[in-house]
Amino acid sequence: MIYTGNILIWSCSLCGLLVAGAAADETLFKFDQNFEISKVKATDAEVSLSSEDGGALRVDTGHDADWPGITLEAPEGHWDLSEYGYLALDVRNVGPKHMGVFWRIDNPGANGIINCITRKAALAPGEKKTIRFFLQRKLPADIAAKLFGMRGYPGGLSKKEGLDASIISQLLIFVHKPTIDYSFEVSNIRAGGSYVSHDWLSMDESEFFPMIDKYGQFIHNDWPGKIKSPDDLTQHKEEEAADLSAHPVPDGWNGYGGWESGPKLASTGYFRVEKHKGKWWLVDPDGRLFWSHGIDCVHTSNGTTPITDREYLYRDLPDKSSPFAKFYGKGSWAPHNYYEDKGVYETYNFTGANLLRKYGEDWYKESADMAHRRLRSWGMNTIANWSSNDIFLMRKTPYVVSIGFGGRKLEGSQGYWGKFRDVFDPSFKEELRKSMAWQKDKSAGDPWCIGYFVDNEIAWGDELSLAVAALTSPADQPAKRVFIDDLKAKYETIGNLNQAWDSQYASWDDLLGQREEPDKKKAYDDLADFYTKSAEMYFKTCRDAVKEIAPNSLYLGCRFSSVNDRAVAASAKYCDVISYNFYRPEVKSVRLPNGIDMPVIIGEFHFGALDRGMFHTGLGPVENQAERAKAYETYVSGALENPWIVGTHWFQYGDQATTGRGDGENYQIGFLDVVDTPYVETIKACREVGYSMYEKRLTD
Repeated sequence: MIYTGNILIWSCSLCGLLVAGAAADETLFKFDQNFEISKVKATDAEVSLSSEDGGALRVDTGHDADWPGITLEAPEGHWDLSEYGYLALDVRNVGPKHMGVFWRIDNPGANGIINCITRKAALAPGEKKTIRFFLQRKLPADIAAKLFGMRGYPGGLSKKEGLDASIISQLLIFVHKPTIDYSFEVSNIRAGGSYVSHDWLSMDESEFFPMIDKYGQFIHNDWPGKIKSPDDLTQHKEEEAADLSAHPVPDGWNGYGGWESGPKLASTGYFRVEKHKGKWWLVDPDGRLFWSHGIDCVHTSNGTTPITDREYLYRDLPDKSSPFAKFYGKGSWAPHNYYEDKGVYETYNFTGANLLRKYGEDWYKESADMAHRRLRSWGMNTIANWSSNDIFLMRKTPYVVSIGFGGRKLEGSQGYWGKFRDVFDPSFKEELRKSMAWQKDKSAGDPWCIGYFVDNEIAWGDELSLAVAALTSPADQPAKRVFIDDLKAKYETIGNLNQAWDSQYASWDDLLGQREEPDKKKAYDDLADFYTKSAEMYFKTCRDAVKEIAPNSLYLGCRFSSVNDRAVAASAKYCDVISYNFYRPEVKSVRLPNGIDMPVIIGEFHFGALDRGMFHTGLGPVENQAERAKAYETYVSGALENPWIVGTHWFQYGDQATTGRGDGENYQIGFLDVVDTPYVETIKACREVGYSMYEKRLTD
């Protein structure tokens, strides 16, 4: 999770509770002509009724307050929503700019951190979304005290951030520290789903722990497909073998997974992009239309979890002399959660251990071969980001490569995954070239390699942030010195700059030594210009490094998460394909900023549920596996209709460990569970869209 001011915001789905059945929705507010608008509490905002969506509440915010928006109090002091699983509302951006809308649900005593939960929706101009809040309850205190190092907890319950659903007191809907005015409409605020309790909630800690069995599964719940014996593993292996034999490969595909029976374009021996009949496409090395339907993290360690300080969670960790002891390991990566700054910790790879049980001593080769066979059977044709070199360099399935690198940080910057790098420091180019050089004689020059992602979800901020970060960095920061040189060239004297910015710097050296932000409104043009210069330097340097080593491969960008139009425009000048990680219900309506016509690839998306023993839904919460399958088909089908999108890559191949990876993520987001058992509902949906994707894209 991340903190913004006094607001606690989950970067995940808020770990939905199990919901079952379908209790009748309860409407909390009806914004029709009888609604008493005077009861809405507004902060730096004007409120009115709209006829849109059968009745909506329109909110026009200012930008003076930190959190302009509205508060809707429960009409009788509180709502008792004990029987419900979630709250939902519909929100539409009716303004001309991208925006983020926050929704907070309160118990009495809420202050933005305790007794409340908060979610955010990012909205393009004109876009409408549903924000769904699972009403997260709290774990018993004695059990909660011994659970740490994970994002989600048993049953989707919370250690401390959960709510008492019987006393929901108010709802807050707002924007956070805006620099411009925004307008949005909210409608259809309702409670739905059914809350399901658990027998193990009555256990004390001595009964509850250990809670993870030798397969890495939660002990205290049961679900379809749970492994309870070696016979179950054998049965699942045989069932999948029969399924793969019945669905070997989509008709009409060539060896790359391109459309052999479709149009023939010019072949170059490598992947490239071309606009064909009004839609962007990838083109495979043989000149066939190719749409990248893929999956991330194709490797054998998705179920690896830290065990240091919490060995009591696990019932049957193997003896260090056991054949399964090879799956013990060491880790240190932990940018968030319990293991952050704790140095090296011990791990156990439950996925690897289960593959040994399932496939025997040759488990690694068997599972690698199986990965290629599975993807083609599932209607996929791409091994996507974060995957094993050993697997994708078998050259049976096209793949992409992730390039990470070091370099000096821009000290004034900040981001969820760390600070931005200083693109003007020589180390930026040097470290990037070192990382790309490692691809020589591997992916570089390989026709199976589609291209390279460089970086992932870095902190682009708003369209001034990189420039502000430069000015708030130390005096020896190269980006700061470049920026001040630009200002000297434009204004010549510090007096001229002071007049333009309404500032009081004593000299250029004084500005160099200062670490305070300027007035962003008065310095806007200069800050925006330097942001563009920084962004273009970033993308040009990355492009040049990729093309130096792999001139025939595609530069696929940096996998934008939160981004502004200025950064996207800079990427369009240098990328072959613009990439986004889009965790949202659909991408059919996604549009690039005005004036940009480029191919787009989705580097990550997923949906997850809590009906198969996992503790966290991931970033796309759904109620069960059937809904997960529907969500997959909706997302990819919409992408196929979008003329810019040339592929979607699901995150990820296998579920994360039940007790979390190094940063605590423990999401139900795999096509396979921790015991290598396929989620048949999602795979069926993947086949339904994948087997017909070429005809659908060309004709829609």
